[in-house]
Amino acid sequence: MTGGVVQAGPANLIEAPGTGERTWSRWPGLRRAPVLNAAAWANVVILAAHPDDEVLGAGGVISLLASAGSRLRLIAVTDGEASHPGHGDPAALARRRARERAGALMALGAADAEVLRLGLPDSALAGRESDIAAAIEDLTTGFDACLAPWESDVHADHEAVGRAAGQVAAPLFFYPVWMWHWARPADPRVPWPRAVRVPLPAAVADRKRAAIGCFASQLEPRASGAGPVLPARFVNHFTRDYEVLLFLVVRP
Repeated sequence: MTGGVVQAGPANLIEAPGTGERTWSRWPGLRRAPVLNAAAWANVVILAAHPDDEVLGAGGVISLLASAGSRLRLIAVTDGEASHPGHGDPAALARRRARERAGALMALGAADAEVLRLGLPDSALAGRESDIAAAIEDLTTGFDACLAPWESDVHADHEAVGRAAGQVAAPLFFYPVWMWHWARPADPRVPWPRAVRVPLPAAVADRKRAAIGCFASQLEPRASGAGPVLPARFVNHFTRDYEVLLFLVVRP
């Protein structure tokens, strides 16, 4: 979800209180989105700007795919070492977040997923779309689908990875992360006609909640006295019984 909080748009979109999950749950528009049978994909590549992005945005899909025996490749663009700037050793934090991701994949039933770490600098991906695209082009070839952070998520790292994916990967589905915080129901900044919904059986939703809980470094209060990187109000967006993806390209 984050290294340091890096915005590609107005800072107050992320720093503001945002939209609560209760507001989203009352909007019928999400339930009306067409249903996508993601479990039909035999092989999928997932891009994440930081450890936890893929679990927050698409952990349910990952669990469904793992249960279906699909081949999964996760490309970790950064190691998330900048999530606690000025506190602790970034290299140690990167190792901790890698362990957390491994635990989360196990909780999702996806421990066998292939994880490729690119090691690009956390919170410094803005303007590096071409570098990212070059690094992932061969790695995303030959898959039934690619999942990536939304290219308009209002976080510079997320957006850079999403735009890079758009240059080389197809069919491509974006998973929103920060959008659920700064957007609102029927928000004209969101391409709702491109939204699809993936229902999550109760067992899968439970596995996703357990996987999110593996990211203790992001859920615990920070040593600086600040609250957690992922406050409960934000995490609530990712505990639904469905996930929403935004498609860029759909294979006939």
